[in-house]
Amino acid sequence: MKLSKKNQLKVTGLIAVLLLAGVIFFFTYYQVDEVQVMGSSHYSEKQIKKMVLRGPMASNSVLAPLIYTKKNTKDVPFVEGYTVTRLNRHTICVSVKEKDIVGCIPYLDSYIYFDRNGTFIESSTERNEKIPFFDGIKVKHVIYNEELPIKDKMVMNTAVALSTIFQKNDKIPDHIEFSDDGQISLLYGDITVKLGKDEYLEDKMTRVLAILPLISDKKGILHAENVNDNSKMITLEQETDETTDSSETWTGGYDEEGNYTGEGEYDENGNYVGAKPQTDLEYALSKWVGGYDEEGDYTGTGEYDANMNYVGPAPTEESMAANGDWKGGYREDGGYDGVSEYDRDGNYVGSVEDAQNSDSSDSTSEDGDSSGDGSGSDDTDTSDSEDQSYDGSDNGDYDYSDEGTDYGYSDGSDSYSDYYGDYTSDSE
Repeated sequence: MKLSKKNQLKVTGLIAVLLLAGVIFFFTYYQVDEVQVMGSSHYSEKQIKKMVLRGPMASNSVLAPLIYTKKNTKDVPFVEGYTVTRLNRHTICVSVKEKDIVGCIPYLDSYIYFDRNGTFIESSTERNEKIPFFDGIKVKHVIYNEELPIKDKMVMNTAVALSTIFQKNDKIPDHIEFSDDGQISLLYGDITVKLGKDEYLEDKMTRVLAILPLISDKKGILHAENVNDNSKMITLEQETDETTDSSETWTGGYDEEGNYTGEGEYDENGNYVGAKPQTDLEYALSKWVGGYDEEGDYTGTGEYDANMNYVGPAPTEESMAANGDWKGGYREDGGYDGVSEYDRDGNYVGSVEDAQNSDSSDSTSEDGDSSGDGSGSDDTDTSDSEDQSYDGSDNGDYDYSDEGTDYGYSDGSDSYSDYYGDYTSDSE
C-alpha cells in the first residue's frame, strides 16, 4: 500500500527523530570522562592529551580509538606513534611510543638527535635536557633517517655506552665533551669530571656517580682518568675562593681573534676567562620555571610552570630587592620560582619569611646572644652536619668526612678504597 505524501513525511520525521535520539544516546553513553597516558617521558599528560585528542570525536570512547590512533607521526617531535584504546565506556588510554633517542649534537642552529645506531632521527631548535648532549662530535652534513657521517665510529660507540650508563643511573650531565685526542669530560654543575679515554668506563662512572653527591657543594675538577684494574685513584682538584664572579672585575669580552665583542670569553691578552658572570636577576630569569598560561601553552609571561603549578610573575629588580639578603627562590632541580628554599648554588637557605624573621630578631637583640644563658655558646650537636653517609652498592655504609682540605672515607676498620678506590681532594 502506497503511503500518502503526508504519511511519508511523518515516517521520515519519525526516522529522523529516532536517529537523532540514537546519536544523542550513543555520545552520552560512551562519553569520555577520564584519559590515561602511558609511555611518555618527554611530554606531560596534559601536553599529550592536547596534541593527540584534537576534535569533537575525542569525547567518545568508541570513536576516539578509531580516529586518533596513529602508528607514524611527523608533527610530534620525539614521538614515533601512539595508540588510543578504550578501557571502559567512560575511559580511554593513550599509549605513546617514543623514538629511541640516546643523544644529541649541535649542528648549525639546531640540535640533531640520534639513536643507538647513530641514525639521525629528530632535530629541534630547543635542547631536550633529558637527553645527553655531546659536544665534539662534528658532522659536515646530515640526512634524515640516515647514519651520521662520523669518521671515527668509536666516538659514536662511546657516546652510546655513556648514554646507557646515564639512563640506568638517571644522572645525565649538563654537558659531555669529546676532545680531538679522545679525552672525555662531563660537566655536573660546578664539577667537571675528567674520564680520560674510552677505557674502564663502567668502573669509572660507578665511582664517579657515588662520589658526586658527596661533593655537591664543591667546585673543581674530579680526576678519574687513571682508574683501571690496578688503580682506583680518584682526586678532586678543588677550585680556590680567590676567583670572583663579579661582573665588575670580569676582564673578558674579547673573542678568540682578539676582537672586542662584549660577550667573548677571552681577555685582551688572549687568556680564557670564561663567560661574563650573571647578576642575581639575570640568573633568576634564565632559570625561571614559569611562562605557561592556564591552558598549559608557553607564552613566556604566563604565571604557571610546565606542570601547571602557579609560580607567579617573572622576577624583576623590585621583587629581588624586596627579598633583602635572602638569596633563595630556587628549587632543588635548579629552577627559579621565587619561593623555594635553595639558592642558585643549591644550598638550603630556608624561606624568605624565616630570613626576614631572623633579621627582625637580630635587630631587636641588645647583645646578639640568643643562647639564653648569656654565655653565647651553642650546645647544638653538629656531628651529623660534618659526616654524610653513603650506602654503597655492596650494602656497606660508607661515612664521608670533611676535615680541612682532605677527604677520608671509612666503613669502620676498612678503607673507602676497598670499594671506590682512593679518593683525595687537592686544593690549589
